[in-house]
This record gives sequence, structure tokens and C-alpha cells, in this order.
Amino acid sequence: MSLEELDKLEQQRRDADRAYNDALTAFDGALVRTAPQPAAPLEVEATAEPVPEGWRGWPVRAVQQWLSPWMERQNTMNARAAATIRALIDRDHERTAAFEHFQSSLLAFLQQITAFVETKDRHAAAQATERLDDHQRILGEHMWFIEEHRPLLAALPELRAHITVLQRATATLQRRLSDTAPAHERTSAAATPTAAPASGGSPDDYKYVGFEDQFRGSEASVAATFDEYLPIFAGTTDVVDLGCGRGEFLAALHSAGVRARGVDSNETMVAVARERALDATLGDALDYVTALPDESIGGLIATQVVEHLQPSYLNRLLDAAARKLRPGAPIVLETINPTCWYAFFSSYIRDPTHVRPVHPETLQYLLRASGFERVEIRYRSPLPEHVKLKTIEARDVARWSSDPSTQMLGTVAQTTNVNAATLNKLLFGYMDYAVIGYRS
Repeated sequence: MSLEELDKLEQQRRDADRAYNDALTAFDGALVRTAPQPAAPLEVEATAEPVPEGWRGWPVRAVQQWLSPWMERQNTMNARAAATIRALIDRDHERTAAFEHFQSSLLAFLQQITAFVETKDRHAAAQATERLDDHQRILGEHMWFIEEHRPLLAALPELRAHITVLQRATATLQRRLSDTAPAHERTSAAATPTAAPASGGSPDDYKYVGFEDQFRGSEASVAATFDEYLPIFAGTTDVVDLGCGRGEFLAALHSAGVRARGVDSNETMVAVARERALDATLGDALDYVTALPDESIGGLIATQVVEHLQPSYLNRLLDAAARKLRPGAPIVLETINPTCWYAFFSSYIRDPTHVRPVHPETLQYLLRASGFERVEIRYRSPLPEHVKLKTIEARDVARWSSDPSTQMLGTVAQTTNVNAATLNKLLFGYMDYAVIGYRS
């Protein structure tokens, strides 16, 4: 992390602390504090006037005697009302005191949090500094090893390529040396389209297998890309995989309970597939399909194959496939997407066996012209966002556009985003596509 980024983080922390303290001050000013309650008034007993003696006090005594029951009831009611009011006042005082205690406790808690956060922040910074010092110390201790072996480290990709090719070449030689089947067995096996010839292919086939290992990926990673094709072949049988390679899709079909076989012109590829107990044949795709009975196969797939074919060869292959597939059977052709410049200038031109790219709409038309229906294009393998051109955030564009002094910046930002979107579509779209159709 650069010093500029560290200064920016420190400034952000200071701004957060300042905003927090301002909020705490505002909260303290908003606390509700009650005024002190006046003491309850002292109760004063009323003193009755003395009643005259004799006949002069008789009327007063008569009225008192007559009103006595009502006065007693009124006094009782007044006493109860006074007691109730006193209880309500006492409960209100208790609630007020409890609320004030809560406010003071909350303020103390927030003050403690401030100190806690500051302490944790200092502790985390100290730990980060300590780890950085440890990394620098370890790097310094091993720098001598890196410098001493830098030429060897730089040569690792080259050594890895050599090892891969040697492994494939050794496996090919071992297979050829162990191929001791009698001549009559090889002759009888060649009569069936699913048999693998005892020999054939190019002497350099193993080099291309090593090329696939390095640039296309492992068998497991390639097999994972075929998951979306499996539902297309659900419920079918006798599926043919043209250019089956190491047998990744054949194995996936086998695991899904779909009977399938493949053909490939690379001897080493076929041998790898057959070592996995897959039905793979060494031969030419067009010759293989042409030799099959009409309407005898329930599906056909060719992944990363059509870019290796001449246009006339591809047209004959599609016409033959239309004759050999059963009505309603699917066909899937996957290839590199040349409309994605990143795919063209990396994946396509990197492979020396590629003949020419095929535009998605062109391949869709060729399938329709060969009699297939419901032909659709599916784009696959989107490039991740981090490799694409970056755009200016919408909120910045809106802010600049609404401010008269920066409207020109808003216009430039909008134009930049439109151009970035256009270039991302051309440069960094989908790496592959598949054309999928069905035999009419």
C-alpha cells in the first residue's frame, strides 16, 4: 500500500471520528432533563366553629346531624382521591428518575465506546505494522535465495512445457511398443466404425496433446464447461462426439447414462480417451460420419472443432450429419467466438492448427442451409469484469451534469462510458459460442 493510500485512510478515519464526536455532542444536547418537583403541600386539618349551647345551637346541631352521613362519605371519597393522585405523582417521579438514569448511562456507554474504538484502532494499526515488519524481514532473509535462483525461476514455464511434452511422448511410445495385437484382430476390428486402428495419426500428435494440456486446461476443468450441454442430450442414445479429444464429454455422457462414442484424428488423444474405457476411434470425422447408416445416431456434438476445418469440408460434414441423425436429434457445434477480439487474438491465433474462424451467424446459416431447424446461438465463457474497460460511476456523472461549472465533465464522462461499453462488447465479450439445432 502506497503512502498516498495510507494518508487517505488516515484522513477518512479522522473524518469519521469528527462526525462521531459531533453526533455525540448533539445527542447530549438533546437529552431530556426534568425540572425539580415541588414538595407536596402539608395537609391542614380544618377546625370547626364551636356550636352554641342551649336552644340557640339547636338548629345548627339539627343540620349537622342531618348532614353527617353525606359529609362522612364525601370525606372518605376525598381521602381516596388524594391518595390516588399522590400515588400517580410518585410513579411519575419514579419514571422520570429512571429515564434520567438511562440517559446518563447511555451517554457514559457511548463515551466508553469512543475510547474502546480508539484503543482497538491503535491496536490494529500496531498489529498491521508488526506484520508488515515481519514480512519485510522474511523477504529480506530470503532475497538472497531469490536472487541466486532467479534464472531458474524465470525458466519454470519453459521447463513445465518440456516436462508436459516429454510425458505425452513417453506415454505415446509406451502405447506403440505395447501394441502387439495379432494382425487378424486388427483387420477384423477395422471393419467396424468404432474400432481404433493399431497405428496412425501424426508422429507429432503428442505435442498437440501437450499444447491442449497447457492452454486449454486439465480434463476436469474442460469437462466442467460441458455441463450446460448435457440436458440437450437427455433421453437420447447413440450420440457421436466429433473431435472427442481426451474424451471429457464422452465421460460426462457416460456418467449421465447416455450411450456415446467419439472420433478424433489425433492418435494420442484417442489413446488417452480409450485409457479411460471410452469408445473412441482414430480417424477422419467426415469419413466416420459418412460410413454410418442413415438416421442411425441420436445426437452429434463437436466442441472446438469447426475452426480446424476448411469451408468445403465443413459443408460436406453438415450435410452428412443431416442424413445420419434421426429426426428430431440435436446437433451442437461449439467454437471460438471471433466477434470477441480478446478471444480471437488470444485463443484463436495461438493454436497453429486453426484454419479459419467462423462467425456465429455464418455457422447458424450453414446449419439451416443443411436442413436443421430451431437453430439458435448460445454465447458462452464471458470474460470477467476485471479485464474490461472501466467506466465512470453514475453518481459522479450525475453530479457533474447538474453543476453548471462542471457540465463539460459530465458530457465527457457520459461519452467515455458509452465508448467503454461499445469497446467492451467488441473486445471483451464472450470467448466461445455454440450453435444448436435439430434434425427436421
